Amino acid sequence: MRVFVTGASGFIGSAVVRELLDAGHTVTGLARSDASAEALTAAGVAVHRGSLDDLDSLRAGAEAADGVCHLAFIHDFSDFAANCATDLRAIETIGEALAGTDKPFVVTSGTPGLPDGKVATEEDQVDPGSFAAVRQPSELAAVALAERGVRSSVVRLPRSVHGVGDQGFVPQLIATAREKGVSGYVGDGGARWPAVHRLDAARLYRWALESAPAGSQYHAVGDEGLSLRSIAEVIGRRVGVPTGSVPVDQAVEHFGFLGLVASLDCPASSELTRKQTGWEPVEVGLLGDLEAGYYFGEL
Repeated sequence: MRVFVTGASGFIGSAVVRELLDAGHTVTGLARSDASAEALTAAGVAVHRGSLDDLDSLRAGAEAADGVCHLAFIHDFSDFAANCATDLRAIETIGEALAGTDKPFVVTSGTPGLPDGKVATEEDQVDPGSFAAVRQPSELAAVALAERGVRSSVVRLPRSVHGVGDQGFVPQLIATAREKGVSGYVGDGGARWPAVHRLDAARLYRWALESAPAGSQYHAVGDEGLSLRSIAEVIGRRVGVPTGSVPVDQAVEHFGFLGLVASLDCPASSELTRKQTGWEPVEVGLLGDLEAGYYFGEL
């Protein structure tokens, strides 16, 4: 299959690309910069120049492909709503290019924003009062493409996707611990974080591309919910600083943007995904990955 991948040079996208290539697919990756283009070429991927706001480039990439995996997102949380609007336009543009073809289109979403305080399932929808609700139109647009002759599916990623090269929330926790001299957690630290290794997530993306029914939704979740305190304790021991509580009203001051989500108790299940797909995470969990040392420059 000729697969067009947005976000192909990113942390998760590069793992998806390798998974697709190893399975015998041909991959073309969207590249905004020369550095991304060079990385894709080195990985054996054809380069398609463009960006998420270059709708003509997205349309051309999709039209030339047998299927699309959409992983790109602008991770600038200072203007999250605008970035979500860009994501929605990209999905609509690619979907229009694929309409009536029955080609697969795998779209990335997330478990953050699902109902707080319960184990979220694939059947749950975003809490309209959550900070992540602004991203829900993208997910709804992807699912709706099933009615337009697109074999669309959604892969929801958890709060932490870990592995070598992670630049997400866990490295931010480590940097904050080093800066503040304490490995913090919010309140009693009981807020639960779901997590998945990027290689496990990549396998689910490939399965969805090859086999997912139109309009389906999956959770790429390995660890259903690790307490923030348990994560902070490993970080504190590795960094060599004490572990301590940060009051809820001081979370943003202490953690920055991460403080908005650090206290949210949002575990997520992948039980339905596993039953429907046969997918099983096999890589090390987040705490084991932290113990491996490379998050702290030890390897």
